[in-house]
Amino acid sequence: MSLFNTEGTRPLSKQSIENLLDLVEIKIGALQIVDREDQRELKHLETCRSELMMMQDEMKSSRRRGRPKLVNATHH
Repeated sequence: MSLFNTEGTRPLSKQSIENLLDLVEIKIGALQIVDREDQRELKHLETCRSELMMMQDEMKSSRRRGRPKLVNATHH
């Protein structure tokens, strides 16, 4: 059995998504904006948080339809 799906990505568990969301939110909360680079980092972190939240929502909706508990991570 392969750890990767047919798209070549490794699925993330519900717990992994929650942990990543927590870490991103901690980093957003600790970030002090002093220049444009910090502002860019904040934007990237907010995008990351949105993507993780979408994955979490997808997992919740797929579980209601009786599908597996894993969501695929996408590469950027």
